[in-house]
Amino acid sequence: MKITIAQLNPTVGDIEGNLCRIIEIMSEFSGKTDLIVFPELFIVGYPPQDLLERSWFINKVDQAIDRLVMESSKHPETGILFGAPVPTGRKKGKGLANAAVLVYQGAKLFTQAKSLLPTHDVFDEARYFDPALEVGVIRFKNEVLGISICEDAWKEPKLWPGSKHYEEDPILKLVGSGATIGINISASPFYLGKEEIRFRLVQNQARKHRIPFIFVNQVGANDELIFDGGSLVFDRTGNPIYLAPYFQEELHTVESNNLGDQEYKANESIESLYSALTLGVKDYLRKCGFQKAVIGLSGGLDSALTCCLAVDAIGKDNVLGISMPSPYSSLGSVEDSRKLAANLGIEFKVIPITNIYNNYLEVLEEHFEGTKADTTEENIQARIRGNILMAFSNKFGSIALSTGNKSEMAVGYCTLYGDMSGGLSVIADVPKTIAYELTEFVNREKERIPRAIIHKVPSAELKPDQKDQDTLPPYPVLDRILQYYVEEGYSVEEIIALNFDPETVKWVARTVDRNEFKRRQAAPVLKVSSKAFGVGRRMPIAKKISY
Repeated sequence: MKITIAQLNPTVGDIEGNLCRIIEIMSEFSGKTDLIVFPELFIVGYPPQDLLERSWFINKVDQAIDRLVMESSKHPETGILFGAPVPTGRKKGKGLANAAVLVYQGAKLFTQAKSLLPTHDVFDEARYFDPALEVGVIRFKNEVLGISICEDAWKEPKLWPGSKHYEEDPILKLVGSGATIGINISASPFYLGKEEIRFRLVQNQARKHRIPFIFVNQVGANDELIFDGGSLVFDRTGNPIYLAPYFQEELHTVESNNLGDQEYKANESIESLYSALTLGVKDYLRKCGFQKAVIGLSGGLDSALTCCLAVDAIGKDNVLGISMPSPYSSLGSVEDSRKLAANLGIEFKVIPITNIYNNYLEVLEEHFEGTKADTTEENIQARIRGNILMAFSNKFGSIALSTGNKSEMAVGYCTLYGDMSGGLSVIADVPKTIAYELTEFVNREKERIPRAIIHKVPSAELKPDQKDQDTLPPYPVLDRILQYYVEEGYSVEEIIALNFDPETVKWVARTVDRNEFKRRQAAPVLKVSSKAFGVGRRMPIAKKISY
């Protein structure tokens, strides 16, 4: 049987647009393939969140499915399998299923609800859906299809520890019911290292059950989540028949009985990370209706990296860089930014803030009398810069991109309404040490980010001779502690036992927890790690913890 993989980029909520894409592809492949497979919840895009609680929204989904049923009668040789939220008709529970729907020859042939509803990290499907009451198969042409949805295929405790709390194994049930081919439709978001985990999981399903297995993933970014595609097809022995590209749409037809001869090689992690961030910026702007971006260029590594990502995402003609020197800015902060802008070919402006800053100090002088200068005066400079960036954003319809990294965000080494200002935090899930690796990747063919920016000692330049390491532990140490505390969930005692300085570990833990209020007010963060600040990490602000 010929099966076409439709690895596509839906827009959340755009039922009409997503529907039209299905109809367009049905027409294109009519008579050329037996079955076209679209990703999980493709009709509404993933994740639709509380849109699912609006009855009018679900009514529009129902109408879209009815239209697809009608359209399918025009293409009698080709079936379509797609994901959609489908009412269950049951009086108890949520009344809605995350379902795969098979449409063929003017009829809704089969519907299979998702069994395993993830509630970990960024997922909250039990909030909206009921699990499948039963798992069944459907004979379609010369195959018996065992259809599953994303998490249903992740019941592999040895390969995916997160599945250990699931009692059911939907794939095992499908095979026991006579499935001759497995099809999994998915919206599996990216994080570093996940592509290899997915490959092993899907490959293992084919090997274990001795049936060909197809995995069709969503691609594109929706809010904080980036979907990398990487759809897969394996033969019954677990050899790959087809490996879809990452970070781009793809339509590809395979024969279900082919033998696999593809060689799998995981992408270089830094290349994948850069591609993910670029796609994240591109889709966030496009789907939110922005065409241009404005970035504050400090002469430092983080703003330079963010600027490169923006240029590669939306083009140099759509990016404006602004240098805003204060009394404490080094000469290099402006000149290095100017050289960066020239290397990238973007528009560049210099707007000094010294006079504005002095006016602030004059206004506040009598009120601050008898106090010493501290972070208050430092933050005023950052907030002036934030206001200028937002003024350009308002006036010209550009989005301001926040440039802080994960290390700074974790310990609050950032200013609310200052350098945190913006509509998207581009690298706030990228630790400082990884940001250095990304700059080397950016410069792999030619110098785009000036070497002077990469090699300078990191500084906020908000007071004389300021250096990040005057306040923070060395970044290699800080990032390792943050990895254990934030991403791995280790306790302070467990981290200290790994031969870290006890006082440093306690300082990091206290500072991370104390700055939750800042992160709650930050712009959305593009998620590229297993645990990002934002939607996948829910911590209380008002709390008391012993360290």
